[in-house]
Amino acid sequence: VQLQASGGGLVQAGGSLRLSCAVSGGTFSSYDMGWFRQAPGKGRQFVAAIKWSGEETYYTETVKGRFTSSRDNAKNTVYLQMNSLKPEDTAAYYCAARLANKNYPLRTRDYDYWGQGTLVTVSS
Repeated sequence: VQLQASGGGLVQAGGSLRLSCAVSGGTFSSYDMGWFRQAPGKGRQFVAAIKWSGEETYYTETVKGRFTSSRDNAKNTVYLQMNSLKPEDTAAYYCAARLANKNYPLRTRDYDYWGQGTLVTVSS
């Protein structure tokens, strides 16, 4: 299974970006998908997740109301729409996949496959 993240870039505070993660080599609709981020000098942290069906989503508190995760199972792609961006959102963003199960998809160790990361920089 391969994951290819894209869509990062430089944006001013208050702006928006949409990240995409294309998945190949597996049955996309069988995977729960997650987004994590890692700021310089910090560990990788959970941002958002979406279950295989798209009917359940999860967000860390700091992005609730600003970020939205969605998926298109026909395109084997998951998205992270990021609005009202803040300088503290600056990080490398990673998408991840795991075979769907009943456990909460909130930890890095819950995931089996990872993309390469895409850099988001928010200027003040």
